[in-house]
Amino acid sequence: MNSPTLILNAFGLVGIAATVLGGYVVLRATSEAKTAEVWRGEAEAQKTRADRLQDDLTEIKQRLTSIERENQRLIEVLTALDPSRLAALQRSN
Repeated sequence: MNSPTLILNAFGLVGIAATVLGGYVVLRATSEAKTAEVWRGEAEAQKTRADRLQDDLTEIKQRLTSIERENQRLIEVLTALDPSRLAALQRSN
């Protein structure tokens, strides 16, 4: 074999290797982009869920505050009617 043929064969092999390597890089980048898209969607879903749970927790806290306020008012009414009932109520708790 002569020198120009060896050089052309070497460039041909390098070209093939570059094409294969380039294809691999593109394939991997596409895969990573899809993975990032999936994770982004999952993160958005989790944020929506967290926001909904936060709203639920806020509502529960408001209801509890309202119940505690009503309970205190009922204790005041009960004590005003018969203070001995409050002592009995406290002993049962």
